[in-house]
Amino acid sequence: MSRVLYFDCFSGISGDMVLGALLDAGLPIDELTRALGSLAVSGYEVRADRVLRASISATKLVVIERVERPSAAHAGHTQGAHRHQHPHRSLPEIFSLIDTSALSVAGRQRAKRLFERLAEAEAAVHQMPIEKVHLHEVGALDSIIDIVGAVFAMEWVGADRVVCSPLNVGGGTVASAHGVLPVPAPATVRLLGNAPIYGGPVQKELVTPTGALLATEYAGAFGPIPAMTIERTGYGAGERDPPGAPNVLRVMIGREADRTGTERVVVIECEIDDMNPQIYGTLMDQLYAAGALEVFYVPVQMKKNRPGTLLTIVATPEGRAALADVVFRETTTIGLRYAERERECLRREMLPVETPIGLIRFKLAWRDGRIINAVPEFDDCAKLASERQLPIKDVQAMAVHAYGATSRRS
Repeated sequence: MSRVLYFDCFSGISGDMVLGALLDAGLPIDELTRALGSLAVSGYEVRADRVLRASISATKLVVIERVERPSAAHAGHTQGAHRHQHPHRSLPEIFSLIDTSALSVAGRQRAKRLFERLAEAEAAVHQMPIEKVHLHEVGALDSIIDIVGAVFAMEWVGADRVVCSPLNVGGGTVASAHGVLPVPAPATVRLLGNAPIYGGPVQKELVTPTGALLATEYAGAFGPIPAMTIERTGYGAGERDPPGAPNVLRVMIGREADRTGTERVVVIECEIDDMNPQIYGTLMDQLYAAGALEVFYVPVQMKKNRPGTLLTIVATPEGRAALADVVFRETTTIGLRYAERERECLRREMLPVETPIGLIRFKLAWRDGRIINAVPEFDDCAKLASERQLPIKDVQAMAVHAYGATSRRS
């Protein structure tokens, strides 16, 4: 069974919340510190504090940057600890820091790709060349530690599959280096891409650019908790502790439940009664080209007693947005409905079988170690039937006989 990690983002997600949750789930702080310790930056300390968020015990990642300020009374005296120092580092400067970290080669490449995505988002939002971008808040020391630390932490978990819930982005406005921005911030929106989001009563920024970056980088799917057996759970605390709602990110780590052949799909539907029927053929081709798993049409009787067509598309959840674009662009419908469902598929295998008139592939379907169905591939039968001037039904019968003889010998 594969190892699965689930990000439960009911109160948003940020870089320090990800690290706090994984520390809470068992990541040793000493290993994280060692991974970060070789960064070419001195004068900071990483700490994991136990805190309460709306009565839920969680881990808060704290990055303390100590600034030496000599005084007349005591030269070299440390004047406090600061979490939020915000120098404007450029992308090459951040890459230099990553190169001196203790991440694996693959980890360093991934960390650089994450910062490139951040820089591209900032450049696009503010209409500037990427080489001119200074990453402001995300270029601060604590944010660099959040991202590099998260890359190390995810390698430590070693999940084969990462799933993320829809993201609660919050609402209102947020102060930034560029002034007051709407929530979610423009760069955050670009980083979220097609990830499902929603707002709530909390009028604060709940998904930060770093949180959006990590969620979309690692999550292979967005949706409800997958079928799994939980081995570890962790809660990572955010900065604020608002009353009534725990400001935490929850991670669940475990083994994917043994549900052979079961997968989650989205079913997209609409009825159409005012479109040229010639379009349906090309529409189906375009939907399959865009990643649909199944497309079919059913005649229906619609309002005002008009005949129409029910269009049904089955797809992966992450493919929904692209397929919706095709439907709205190519048809006359003005609305779609969709729902996620479980589907179970038999394991399939193609087996070539030699017949008296040539090779024909058989599509085998397996369940619990047994062959449930064995069907000759129609295209192969049609091709041989045309070449030999034979009825297709005779070629199919010949193929079934040859498969039976092969099965008895094996």
